[in-house]
Amino acid sequence: MKRLLPIILLATTLCIGCKPAWTAREREIIRDSDSLMYVTTIQADSAILRTPSVDLGPKELDSQELQTLLAKMLHTVTDPSQDGVGIAAPQVGINRRIILVQRFDKPGEPFEGYVNIRVDSLAGEIVTGREGCLSVPGLRGLVKRHSKIGISYTDISSHERVAEEVEGFTAVIFQHECDHLDGILYIDKADSLFISE
Repeated sequence: MKRLLPIILLATTLCIGCKPAWTAREREIIRDSDSLMYVTTIQADSAILRTPSVDLGPKELDSQELQTLLAKMLHTVTDPSQDGVGIAAPQVGINRRIILVQRFDKPGEPFEGYVNIRVDSLAGEIVTGREGCLSVPGLRGLVKRHSKIGISYTDISSHERVAEEVEGFTAVIFQHECDHLDGILYIDKADSLFISE
């Protein structure tokens, strides 16, 4: 046992800062959910929504689980019962830095997935707009957001970091979804809240 202790300590030290693999619970959510995933709500799932999300490592970036999760998140956010313009992984019970955003600033307004995403800079004028959230049903609010942001994320294929500037309504969506990854909901920033119709 004494001879194994240094090896165990070395392995533990080397793993500090390692990005965790998919957990058994994450695999279960990805595998067992149908294409329309359960959406977490502030009323029932506050702990998940308030927990900061972690990055994916190279193994997770190359995994079938990520591809399946992105496909199911896309189906969920575009389903008529949800009809959203963005979704973050914590909203389907997985605290990973993954979002899908509808790119209103691109031809065809496609949904695109982003992993290990961060908002690096906030610029432009501050605008107030109406926001809602799949995880806060029945409410809307007025929220101040920057009209121009800088983002960075990990390209799923190359594993390289990519930087991009985004403006307008799409920038608002990115800010809303990235807030989810930090355990923040739009109701935390809203100037006022009202019941949605």
